[in-house]
Order: sequence, then structure tokens, then C-alpha cells
Amino acid sequence: MSSEHPAVIWLRPERGARGPRPTHTRGDIARAAVAIADADGLDAVSMRRIAGRIGAGTMSLYNYVPGKHQLYDLMIDEVAGELALPEPTDDWRADLRATVRSQYQTAKRHPWLSAALRRLPSLGPNGLRYLDFALSILERAGVTPAAGMEIVPLLNGFAYTYAETAGAGTDGGDFIERWRADQASYLAGVLASGDYPHLARAMSTPAQPTDADEVFDRNLDRLIDGLVHP
Repeated sequence: MSSEHPAVIWLRPERGARGPRPTHTRGDIARAAVAIADADGLDAVSMRRIAGRIGAGTMSLYNYVPGKHQLYDLMIDEVAGELALPEPTDDWRADLRATVRSQYQTAKRHPWLSAALRRLPSLGPNGLRYLDFALSILERAGVTPAAGMEIVPLLNGFAYTYAETAGAGTDGGDFIERWRADQASYLAGVLASGDYPHLARAMSTPAQPTDADEVFDRNLDRLIDGLVHP
């Protein structure tokens, strides 16, 4: 790829040095793409649909965004701008918990985000702001920069994956209810065989509250305890 069209969208000027002032911005395109993905999924995002949403010619959008990979980068960074980073306090653990929980809540609002992140995105300004902030919290906890660069992706991955899990089956209606009933009946028969004693004991133990957000918080605390040792 030539230097005129760098693969990293953040190295590409928002507008050319010559010609008329652009009618739209990359932010307009990113917001339109996010709205489409929120409504219909990541695969529904296309330059044609974005153009229709913002009132532009389809081919004109390539003056702003050279390809779909760069479009995903813009979308991811647009969503990263929603992250509610807490004001730093004396409690690094609470700050880290709030930061990762913001990732989780953001991923729940945008179910396509995990799929987009698997396409090797390039960190934009909002993503860099988040990463730097998370590293600053870990530094206060006594974590080395090198270890922090390993821990932050683990925490992010937990947030994204759990958001996907929490969202699965929330809009399946009667099908999901039937599926749950079928699974319960199947497991009851399997466990009665005695072949899985540990699972049987776990299933017979009174469970803690199963609200998705509460389960996320409990496991996030366990994860932080296991990863960070000040």
C-alpha cells in the first residue's frame, strides 16, 4: 500500500490539503456504522448503507475511509469513546474494577464489538487513552509495565467474552425457554447416572444470585485477585 493510503487510519489525514472542505467527517461515518451494527450486526455494515444513512454518495466515502478494515478501526474507537473511566482514587482495586466494568457495559451495548476486535484493530485515540489509564492503575498496584501490558488484554478479553455470554439468549423468546427446559431435563438424566459426581455436587449446591452483572462482578474480583499481587 502506498504512503498516500496508509494501512493505519490514524496516520491518514482527516482531509486532503487541497480541494473543497469535506461535507462529512470520519466521525460521522463511524457513528453511522456503529448504529447499523447495533441494529443489524457487523456483517450488515457496508459503505452503501452508511452512505444512505448520512446522505452521501457511496464512492465518496472512500475519500474518508479507504477500506473496511479501517472502517472497523473507526467503529471500535468510536465505541471506546463511550468508556466511563473513573476519577482516580486511593483505591486502585476499585478503580480497576470500575474501568473493566465499563468495558463490559460498553460491550453489552454493542454486541458486535468482540467480532470486530478479532480482526486485528489498530488502536485509535480513545483506545490509547483507555490503555494508558488502565496501565496507570496497575502501576499504582505495583505491577511492572511489561506485566501490565499482559494483564490489560486479559481483563479486556474477560469483559468482552462475558458480555457476549450475558447477551446470548436474551432475545430468543419461546425458543430459549424450550431450550433451557430441554437442557435441564437432559442434565438431570445425565447426573442421575452417577458418572459425573463432582458436577452433580456442584449442581446440587445452592447457587449464588445469577444476575449476569452480579456474576460478572464476582468473577472480576477473582480475576483481579489472581492477576495482581501488590
